[in-house]
Amino acid sequence: MFRLVYNLSITLKKMMNMSTEKFHVGKAVIRLVQGDITEQDIDAIVNAANSSLMGGGGVDGAIHRKGGPKILEECKRIRATEWPNGLPTGKAVITSGGNLKARYVIHTVGPIWRGGNHGEPELLAEAYRNSLKLATSKGLKTVAFPSISTGAYSYPVEKASRIAIATVKEFLETEDKLDMVVFVLFTRHDFEVYRNAAKEIL
Repeated sequence: MFRLVYNLSITLKKMMNMSTEKFHVGKAVIRLVQGDITEQDIDAIVNAANSSLMGGGGVDGAIHRKGGPKILEECKRIRATEWPNGLPTGKAVITSGGNLKARYVIHTVGPIWRGGNHGEPELLAEAYRNSLKLATSKGLKTVAFPSISTGAYSYPVEKASRIAIATVKEFLETEDKLDMVVFVLFTRHDFEVYRNAAKEIL
């Protein structure tokens, strides 16, 4: 019985990562993957954090749970020394990856959706742009993003996907320091939305 459950678990994990799509921007690759961002073996994964940097739900909670206490300890240090009032929307900071396969975690705060007329598109683009700038400043070559702000912050995924892909494309066209940017989408629906946006924009 245990072996059957174990084999089923492995099969389900493989199925979760079956959906992939690849695009080229200059010498860099943009990959879309349906899967779990905490399982990515990559230089850095991006955490859709809240301004407290103390962990939360969704991607944020999953990264802290799997990454272990070291990430939270480093976040507390950043709060104490750099951002005592919390990390502002659109900004990004970096910690180690703790127990994750990724070497680093870049924490950024996306905007809460308020209808689209309160600077949300610009702030979302800033979150992606500042994460990429931070990655290149540390000499990293590969970065994985979740779909920032489309969970608890309710940003419509159709709009968010276009901003995410356009911002990454623009960055890769002006900077040649990254080899690969991955968008890791947890649901099939989000993967399809990002794939459609990528086919239009890239």
